Amino acid sequence: MPRTITSTANTTWQGDLLSGSGTTSLETSQLASLPVHWKARSEESGQGTTSPEELIGAALATCYSMAFSNGLAENDTPPTQVDSSAAVSFNAAEGITGIELTVSATVPGIEDADFQRLAEDAKANCPVSKALSGVDITLNATLS
Repeated sequence: MPRTITSTANTTWQGDLLSGSGTTSLETSQLASLPVHWKARSEESGQGTTSPEELIGAALATCYSMAFSNGLAENDTPPTQVDSSAAVSFNAAEGITGIELTVSATVPGIEDADFQRLAEDAKANCPVSKALSGVDITLNATLS
């Protein structure tokens, strides 16, 4: 039976929503401590801060790449490379409004129809996609 692994992140916030700021830390890996504030979510502040949506995008792109790589290998067409990105759209009035998942992969010996089928299967079944089932996730998959 597979073992359950728990990953932890922590955020400390000071002040109110609009003028406050915080730091989110990847506690399990201890790889990063990242600044966060409302402006990064609502005004596209650019470099220097992150947002929950960017972190969700990173989680989905990573999980999807893993799931897709596994599905391709199980199809006896292991990938040479899988490049995935997830663009998470956020509107302050509505919340997360959608996610555009884009993947380009080098997969020797696969037909495009099988590639597309496996790409869709990975989108539907990766654990992060399942956790985000309340959000519309579109997929653009390209065989390179």
